[in-house]
Amino acid sequence: MTTQFGDLLKHWREARNVSQLDLGLEANVSARHISFLETGRARPSRAMVLNLGSVLEVPRGARNTLLHAAGFAPGYRARDLDEAEMAPIAAALDWMLTRHLPYPAMVLDRRWTILRANTTARMLLAQLGLAENANLIEALLDTHLLPAVIENWEEMARHFVHRLRAQSAHMGGDDWLDGMAAQLAARLGDTAPDPAAGTQAIIATRYRLGETTLSFFSTLSQFSTAEDIALADWQIEHLFPADETTRAMLEGLGGG
Repeated sequence: MTTQFGDLLKHWREARNVSQLDLGLEANVSARHISFLETGRARPSRAMVLNLGSVLEVPRGARNTLLHAAGFAPGYRARDLDEAEMAPIAAALDWMLTRHLPYPAMVLDRRWTILRANTTARMLLAQLGLAENANLIEALLDTHLLPAVIENWEEMARHFVHRLRAQSAHMGGDDWLDGMAAQLAARLGDTAPDPAAGTQAIIATRYRLGETTLSFFSTLSQFSTAEDIALADWQIEHLFPADETTRAMLEGLGGG
């Protein structure tokens, strides 16, 4: 990707399918000024770069790239959870993971790597041959891991192809996400979708563990006002039992 601010701005505007006029209206500047910024006839202020990045919903890391291209210092950074100012965030994550017991919950980064997991999630992951720091997309492709235990693997793989492509598009393009989506699509080949697809209220993932099948649906949540680069991309996945057998088994584990 180019490092020139005007070209970067045009890239993000087109990625969001926004005209110069519409962007100008949202950013409270003229379409003419947007055109001048894209062609290099005008230079943006730091405030303008941040304003345009916000209007276009550019990810924080990419906003740093816009700032650098315009000649300014980065405005966002990635912090470690053990830094003092991140203590309330770490506590909130621990609270959400613990309160979800006995059901599984985990924290994932934007590339679906497991960063944290509660007790039940770690138990489930161990049964699946995984652990914290494992990557769920890579595991979904590894024939010895998730494809071997997910009864409806094709249904889930097809779902993730669309999710990864949408996630990449939102980020203005991500080679890793696009590559994983392409690998999943290639594995699916010409497999026809389940005729029942679209008729269900929600897609549950069915894990076959020996004589038992556990069925889960999940919710994903994020920090809505995160300005930290990494934190803005993290998501907390809460798994819920999709049938009575799964619910009874998990609640039999107690509070973890």
